[in-house]
Amino acid sequence: MSLSLKQLTVYLTLLCLGGGAGVLGSRYIVAEQQVANSPEAVPAVLRPLEPQPSSNNSTKENLNFIAEAVKQVGPAVVRIDAARQVSQEVPEAFQHPFFRRFFGDEREMPRQRQQIEQGTGSGFILNSDGRLITNAHVVSGADVVDVTLKDGRKFEGKVLGKDTVTDVAVVKIEANDLPTVRLGKAEQLTPGEWAIAIGNPLGLDNTVTVGIISALGRSSSQVGVPDKRVSFIQTDAAINPGNSGGPLLNAKGEVIGINTAIRANAQGLGFAIPIETAERIANELFSNGKVEHPYLGIHMVNLTPELRKEINQDSDTNLKVTKDNGVVIFRVVKDSPAAQAGFQAGDIIEKVGGKPVSSAAEVQQNVEISEVGTDLEVEVNRQGKITTIVVKPGAFPADE
Repeated sequence: MSLSLKQLTVYLTLLCLGGGAGVLGSRYIVAEQQVANSPEAVPAVLRPLEPQPSSNNSTKENLNFIAEAVKQVGPAVVRIDAARQVSQEVPEAFQHPFFRRFFGDEREMPRQRQQIEQGTGSGFILNSDGRLITNAHVVSGADVVDVTLKDGRKFEGKVLGKDTVTDVAVVKIEANDLPTVRLGKAEQLTPGEWAIAIGNPLGLDNTVTVGIISALGRSSSQVGVPDKRVSFIQTDAAINPGNSGGPLLNAKGEVIGINTAIRANAQGLGFAIPIETAERIANELFSNGKVEHPYLGIHMVNLTPELRKEINQDSDTNLKVTKDNGVVIFRVVKDSPAAQAGFQAGDIIEKVGGKPVSSAAEVQQNVEISEVGTDLEVEVNRQGKITTIVVKPGAFPADE
């Protein structure tokens, strides 16, 4: 039996698919002769693939939500280069009499040498008129910084104010019609949500990393920066040196925080200042150039049954704590607003501004949102008796 080239091709195809000669082969030859006059009857698996029409929207369709968010926000993320002058003591070896002959009078001997220290960080544009926000430590020691936009344009930026307590700073560049970010709500976040970080880590401009919101409400002491007054967002999106001051985004491309703190011993964890805190501080800095933080003047700690037992057994403190949990004051700063209002060591704080509190971090947060010089009611448990103390918070002292 002789086969045409077309019949032979299909026959060999069936052999490759597991079919054999004989009955199956003869049946296929008959079927093939019928198919020759009826192309519609060709099994779909054997039909040649028809070319698909090209789509102009294919690139857009390939963008996921991360790419869409970055596309929206990326142009508003900037690089900030700051230069600061630092002084270093001249090594003692140079104080040797051998070197004095080069300077003549001993009073002319250099005691310090000046060096220029360069630092790079990130920031983002809040308003189209050139108002930016970043971290205070990014611009520390600098009044003027270099700002580079994603499109390559460079501007001289003036540092209008910085707040070391929250690590927020604001910068102004002379430009108009700039791209801006959209602000979201950090207070509405839930652990497990997507988190997207954009910045200039390690000098690598416009770097995007992604992860999730891994925790909320991390206190400054937990993060390892006890001198700050921030309840941090925790994320596993990679944050490296140079990311500081850049935005942390949600899946909608809204800014929910400012990337800031990095723990040296952390494995894949980064931290961000909630955008509500950052925006409030930024507005005050733009308006006044500084921020006054409410201050009571108490040192406090979270109670545990073990700590209660330890305090009550310490003969030096003469304190008797009656509860196993809550926030206990263990020291009142002399001449502070708290001392003037009548707070005492051993008081257990129950409410601040009418809101129940269960941790030192919550006490700090509620004091922070009060106003300097305005009455603030604090409810304490003193030896089993509930007492309300009215205190006027002062301005947080720089040396505290």
